[in-house]
Amino acid sequence: YRCRSSRYIESGQSAVPSSVLFAAGLLGNVLALLLLGQHRRRSRSPGGRPPRVSAFYVLVTALAVTDLLGKCLISPMVLAAYAYNRSLSELGPGGRGEEQPGVLCQLFAFLMAFFGLASTLLLLAMALECWLSLGHPYFYRRHLTRRLGAALGPAAAGLCALFCALPLLGFGAPMQYCPGTWCFIRMAGGGPGQLVFPVLYASLMGLLVLAIVACNVSSMRQLYGMARRQPRRGAPPAAAPRMEELDHLVLLGLMTVLFTVCSLPLIIRAYMGAFVADFNENADLSALRFLSVNSIVDPWVFIIFRTSVFRSFVRRVCRR
Repeated sequence: YRCRSSRYIESGQSAVPSSVLFAAGLLGNVLALLLLGQHRRRSRSPGGRPPRVSAFYVLVTALAVTDLLGKCLISPMVLAAYAYNRSLSELGPGGRGEEQPGVLCQLFAFLMAFFGLASTLLLLAMALECWLSLGHPYFYRRHLTRRLGAALGPAAAGLCALFCALPLLGFGAPMQYCPGTWCFIRMAGGGPGQLVFPVLYASLMGLLVLAIVACNVSSMRQLYGMARRQPRRGAPPAAAPRMEELDHLVLLGLMTVLFTVCSLPLIIRAYMGAFVADFNENADLSALRFLSVNSIVDPWVFIIFRTSVFRSFVRRVCRR
């Protein structure tokens, strides 16, 4: 890794991709939180009492807050490195020799691992919520409450923080990658103690991705069956639920494809670095950017695309 101890950013690098990712993530998550707040205000009862929100509402709010917090904590470090033309280890020194990067680089690596895993856990909780509500409605009504949804967020955050802090304790090695504006866990070379953690991280991410895909595919099958049971021609009231089921079916399919495409590159790079010793920092950077796209796509798929304005627009396009 040629940039592990660099003091300056590699020449010829541009801050435009990082700026675009930051602006898109900030805009999408802020807009999603505004829409969620507006929905909560509209749901108030006539007496002014707070509305009864569902577990999905709590989980999707936690996802938007997590993605927004991740963008606001990670992206400014990258933009500051470009602004001062200094690497992260140079901006926040304090590491012990060449083997250990600076404090800012270690913090960056921890935050990248934490927010990537925390968002994936929240996505799994939402996929399970959707699967249970469609396939096991009685169990869903009895056991999945707002309190349970509110408790899952802090519990997932605590588990992710403990797991992602292992490299700071010596189980794994944070390292600075080219062009010097980002840090992550070392994914190639080094001893077995340094490569066990990235393999564990990639394996855990892979299992979560498989679980999310399985839940969403099952939910899509149930939605497709519900839509087919609705009569195509007949009473007008049957058309509305059938269209709503197809809306959810399209959103679930879109979310499954986008999430899988965004998550797989990092998993593949971690396995290739550990077992093939493939030192390709450009591919590592692309995998990291794909993972960052997840936090940009999430609010659009789960919140903005579910609004009545967007649904009416899709229906008009389909009719034409």
